[in-house]
Amino acid sequence: LVARVPFLHFFDGFRTSHELALVQPPADDTLRALFDEAAIRAHRERALTPEHPTIRGTAQNPDVFFQSREAANPYHDALPGLVRRTMDRYAELTGRRYRLFDYHGHPEAGRVLVLMGSGAETVHETVDALLAAGERVGVLRVRLYRPFAGADFVAALPRTTRAIAVLDRCKEPGAPAEPLHLDVIAALAQHGHGAFQTLPRTIGGRYGLSSKEFTPAMAKAVFDELSATVPRSPFTIGIHDDVTHLSLDFDPHWKSGAAAGVTACVFYGLGSDGTVSANKNSVQIIAAHTGRHAQGYFVYDSKKSGAMTVSHLRFGPGPIRSAYLIGAGEADFVACHQPAFLTRPELLAHAKPGATLLLNTPLAPGRLWASLPPLVRATIRGRNLRLYAIDAYALAAAQGMGRRINTVMQTAFFAISGVLPGEAAIAALKQSVEDSYGRKGRRLVEQNHAAIDATLAALHAIPVPERDEAADDGAGEAVHATIPADAPAFVRLVTAELLAGRGNELPVSALPADGSFPVGTARYEKRALALELPVWDEKLCIQCGKCPLVCPHAAIRAKLLTSGQADAAPAGFRSAPAKGKEYAGSGLRIVYQVAPEDCTGCNLCVEVCPVRDKSEHRRKALNMAPAEPLREPERANWAYFLQLPEADRSTTRIGLIRGAMLHEPLFEFSGACAGCGETPYLKLASQLFGDRMLVANATGCSSIYGGNLPTTPWAANRDGRGPAWANSLFEDNAEFGLGMRIALDQQREHAEALLRELADVLGTTLVEALLGADQSDEAGIAAQRLRVADLRTRLATLHDPRARRLEHFADALAKKSVWIVGGDGWAYDIGYGGLDHVLASDRDINILVLDTEVYSNTGGQTSKATPRGAVAKFSAGGKRVGKKDLALLAMDYGHVYVARVAFGAKDQQTLN
Repeated sequence: LVARVPFLHFFDGFRTSHELALVQPPADDTLRALFDEAAIRAHRERALTPEHPTIRGTAQNPDVFFQSREAANPYHDALPGLVRRTMDRYAELTGRRYRLFDYHGHPEAGRVLVLMGSGAETVHETVDALLAAGERVGVLRVRLYRPFAGADFVAALPRTTRAIAVLDRCKEPGAPAEPLHLDVIAALAQHGHGAFQTLPRTIGGRYGLSSKEFTPAMAKAVFDELSATVPRSPFTIGIHDDVTHLSLDFDPHWKSGAAAGVTACVFYGLGSDGTVSANKNSVQIIAAHTGRHAQGYFVYDSKKSGAMTVSHLRFGPGPIRSAYLIGAGEADFVACHQPAFLTRPELLAHAKPGATLLLNTPLAPGRLWASLPPLVRATIRGRNLRLYAIDAYALAAAQGMGRRINTVMQTAFFAISGVLPGEAAIAALKQSVEDSYGRKGRRLVEQNHAAIDATLAALHAIPVPERDEAADDGAGEAVHATIPADAPAFVRLVTAELLAGRGNELPVSALPADGSFPVGTARYEKRALALELPVWDEKLCIQCGKCPLVCPHAAIRAKLLTSGQADAAPAGFRSAPAKGKEYAGSGLRIVYQVAPEDCTGCNLCVEVCPVRDKSEHRRKALNMAPAEPLREPERANWAYFLQLPEADRSTTRIGLIRGAMLHEPLFEFSGACAGCGETPYLKLASQLFGDRMLVANATGCSSIYGGNLPTTPWAANRDGRGPAWANSLFEDNAEFGLGMRIALDQQREHAEALLRELADVLGTTLVEALLGADQSDEAGIAAQRLRVADLRTRLATLHDPRARRLEHFADALAKKSVWIVGGDGWAYDIGYGGLDHVLASDRDINILVLDTEVYSNTGGQTSKATPRGAVAKFSAGGKRVGKKDLALLAMDYGHVYVARVAFGAKDQQTLN
């Protein structure tokens, strides 16, 4: 207000936004004392008002623009002094002192690291460890970045500083150095000559991009580099750069010692199972009831629901500066909330000797030990872990809580971890339930209280045998490998490492420089999340095709097969004679097969099944059954199903659901939420048009489950054809897709022009057939592709530069289908201007709006698609205005075909 300069406060990515820590907010009276009432009045008096009219935002010409920009200089020049005085005043009021540049370290340090943000906490911790070892080092934390107060910066450095390393958490390609590094160099050049006997040597490096780990070991490596005769600059730390060789080596086993006296806990959960929420609550409970400092950091990718989450919790007697993950051998408590996660080697690697391990498992206590993989059993015995087990899903279901196991697992944690005395822990938990759910009704509170009480009775200590020869013999074996040996090299060398949680260890050379990744990698993920799987009753089934139509993950599919193929199938492989007049007398059979490790158990296929057993009304043609005994036999059935031939696209009755569902989906096994309502539409589009699709996808849910590492559900068929997909921003995705269409049209026109020029040598019959091809159905497209293949054969015999150019553009002669995809936040709101531009064009473009009526990917905020009266974020009292009619706006152009579709309303109309 005093400076009249806008401020931008920022945090450095997930490392800040995903962390929960104990803070001491200033009192309202303290904040009030910081405000200058006169400045507030002056600010209000400068507001636009017709009582004292002015104009702002004028279009200035070259004669005065330069001068007007320079007129603001005094305000920016004065800003550092104003901030300094405000920090001093804050210190007077609270005793908490901040400076424009805060130094911590030896008063006569020779080596200093300069950085800002959460990484400074890690370096602070590292400096303390190095000071204890007798080294003269320090860290200078930048609190006011711009305007960069060079004189204050130099004054904050020890006069003994001889070497500085500046760490930037960003990358500016083409710049001589990163932004903070350049500012430091300028400050030393302008203000440092009289302050130091010799100007400190300054190097710069990058760290922690996208909140990548930055540990004390990495900070120490930078300090060590400053001791080199010729230190590297620029450098990177925390990665292995085998391309430009900028990375510094570091010892990952070096520890700062800050973990002494700190209790560390790691929890592996599944997005939407409540693990993260429960652990956030635990941090608050422990901080409030023990007086200890607490920190929680939550690792989850953009897929959220259905993806693995890892919670890192620390509790200690003093401030916790460890802005990095709990490492190998550091955790006092490890919890595995999903049985499938036991196959991940890093889970048990966290546990220190003597730690406690809590497993959520449906297995009875007496059966659990023998069921664990040999490597897991050997690790438990080798580290002398205490093992506990509980069937959290059964307990949650018994209390009417569905798959929300947070209360059960949180209770188990408090019961066995010792972070709070037992009775006090349970009392604090129940009070927390009252605070969290009291306003939502007494029934919900009682459900959670009952779950807490039931947990204590259902928690079992599992004896660990002194000898286990089977575990010792198999201790060196991999826990579970999902990547087959014949998988593509990229999948084996890169995707497999990402799936195993070892992405941090991949070298720079492993990643594509232009961001182009192979498709069809989701099939290797094998998450095995389903607690129950659908079982097909081929005797009841009417073969309507509705189950594969609604399946969000393409985990249930249909194929035709011959009697011979059915006879050659594994035992237990089900099939039935194909129904429909088109199959009469053919002897063909049909199978509806489930992918047991890709199904999420959402139950939609059972819900949509229209057939019931007349003798047992609850029984349908699909019925859910416990997954564990089904997985192994169904894995063999699925493998056999995959090698069966795909349907002939040119002969199936694609206008019927049962016919269309015989087409191979080229969108499969996405990381979308179980039961997702969006993905079936993308899957259907891929079945109908996938072998010729180009997709421009706006940022949102569909870009996250569609293009988020480590895998992608977009896939290719056996001919190598499939959707080509690219993500663009909210604000320009429509134009992005329009550009695809224009480029394809230009390529086709160029190919047609070359065809006409070469008609005499290529043969007029072929050229005319290519130019006049009817590609309105699958048979016509297939015929055109055969002509293109014939064209390529003839072109190969020609020694003409035009033939070489036509070879390059020949595929453009076969029909391509361009799709612009996004949610209602894109189409109705942020990207509407571009969308309207595309609608106004006369190009052959398909636009798919996945309208969830809120901003789904960011937590359910109101959009212009939200109906009147609906409750969502930013409209807690119900939205006051009606939903925008996007369909009507599109129809107003006259040449746009508009369809509003929903499987639940009319599935056949959706297909049509």
